[in-house]
Amino acid sequence: MKLSVRAGLSGVAAAAVAVGAAEVVAVLTGPLSAPLIAVGGVVVDNVPAPVKDFGVRVFGVHDKTALIVGTSILLAAYAYGVGVAALRSWRLAVGGIGLFALVGVLAAMTRHDAGVFAWLPTVAGAALAVWVLRQLLEQAGVPAAALTLRAGHRVRAGERTTVPAAVRAGAGVGPGATTGAIPQRADDPAREGAEAGRDPYGEGRRGFLKSLGLAAGAAAVSGLAGRWWTSRQAVTTARSQVVLPAARQNAPPVPAGAQVPGATPYISPNKDFYRIDTALIPPRIDPANWQLRIHGMVRNPITITWEQLLQRPMIERYVTLACVSNEVGGDLIGNALWLGTPIRELLEEAGPLPGADQVVQRSVDGWTCGSPTSVLMDGRDALLAVGMNGEPLPVSHGFPVRMVVPGLYGYVSACKWITEIELSRFSDFDAYWVPRGWAAQAPIKTAARIDTPRDGGKRPAGPVVVGGVAWAQHRGITKVEVQVDDGEWAEATLAATVSSDTWRQWSWSWPATPGEHSLRVRATDGQGVTQTSTPAPPAPDGASGWHQIRVGIEN
Repeated sequence: MKLSVRAGLSGVAAAAVAVGAAEVVAVLTGPLSAPLIAVGGVVVDNVPAPVKDFGVRVFGVHDKTALIVGTSILLAAYAYGVGVAALRSWRLAVGGIGLFALVGVLAAMTRHDAGVFAWLPTVAGAALAVWVLRQLLEQAGVPAAALTLRAGHRVRAGERTTVPAAVRAGAGVGPGATTGAIPQRADDPAREGAEAGRDPYGEGRRGFLKSLGLAAGAAAVSGLAGRWWTSRQAVTTARSQVVLPAARQNAPPVPAGAQVPGATPYISPNKDFYRIDTALIPPRIDPANWQLRIHGMVRNPITITWEQLLQRPMIERYVTLACVSNEVGGDLIGNALWLGTPIRELLEEAGPLPGADQVVQRSVDGWTCGSPTSVLMDGRDALLAVGMNGEPLPVSHGFPVRMVVPGLYGYVSACKWITEIELSRFSDFDAYWVPRGWAAQAPIKTAARIDTPRDGGKRPAGPVVVGGVAWAQHRGITKVEVQVDDGEWAEATLAATVSSDTWRQWSWSWPATPGEHSLRVRATDGQGVTQTSTPAPPAPDGASGWHQIRVGIEN
């Protein structure tokens, strides 16, 4: 193995140890202070909207995982370069680690509510990286004299050093090298090892690989332990001890026939419910310390605690939520049973002042969204929710409290981990996504999707059940139509539904004939408006167009 390869791998291992150690320190300073997460958060906050759309389109609900993996790959490539640079100059290598530390510290210190010690995980990890890199480079065959800040020493093949011949040989510097090599002596370890039937060069390689493995193992254990410990902090225990209050109004039961065979489940299980937000690591909030502050353009500012919230009258409602990033026919949509207190009642207690047309919601991590005040007070079941499908909110879906608003895309209404509500004006404040090119107000567009048969599927000739879901939250769905090969539109059968705030399933029996066929679907909402055929991307206010699939019918 060439010395440059050994040096590069040493750099990667040192960086891995740094990240793992930082995760352990971040248990004390907060998970968002870990450098990988902090830098990823800065990327999320500053990435251009088209890049964000591409990430969601390609990776869907795994976009955050993809970002962390991508950041890790870039860090590994950088660290490999730092290791190789150490062969030219140890100062250059230390400077490279220092640059990594500077980026991590700036990212951590600029996170929302960063603590005074948010810099500590990065600095501790960087200091450890310097030490680990030096130890591994010495093991790789780099002379100790070259690894000091006093020397601008560059290691060259065949250079006279005090490194044992076995290590020199393993690094590609063998006895008898033509330029500057140290000639073998009678007592040379390589000759002695050969005479004894040993492979001293292999021992050098094995020693380095063993050290490399130990460093990688330490990095993995510390990183996983730190992340595990963070996830097992008091919030997990606190959530398991939450007893949800009984609802003063239960949700209407799901009617028989609401589920169409082959369509997505009418109620989305919590584990399958889509998750799109800007938090790389879901904030973990102990409900005992949670408060909601309602202020701004109000007559009566309010602050309520978790216990006070649970004492308020609660209602249950089925509400379908949709992400504005959902493509036509996409799956970034889900329906759940929510338990919460009506936000309208809280706003009435606060007393919005004239002109306060925007309700700004703030998450504990600083993310904001803005909903029209008129929408939250028009009588729809907009909730400050504490429960989802019969259990406390999952941490990834906003525990302990989040907003649920029927009829608005999530980026303007569905604030998770909410801790603050401010009455303001749209003309005075732009929420998180608005400066990034998205619309300030975004009612959900009428849409329909074909779930069965699948795009590109094969079916035998004869009757084929075509089915799926349609939605126009708070307006409801009154008609769904299916078209085959540019023919006449055929009206589908609508399944029963709980309310206009949820999606509605539909089915149509198609007398399929052999050949390749194209199927389209469109829906009409409760206001008599049929969804447009004009295609549009998700930005700036939701995708539009008809969902279309191709199906092969065989004899």
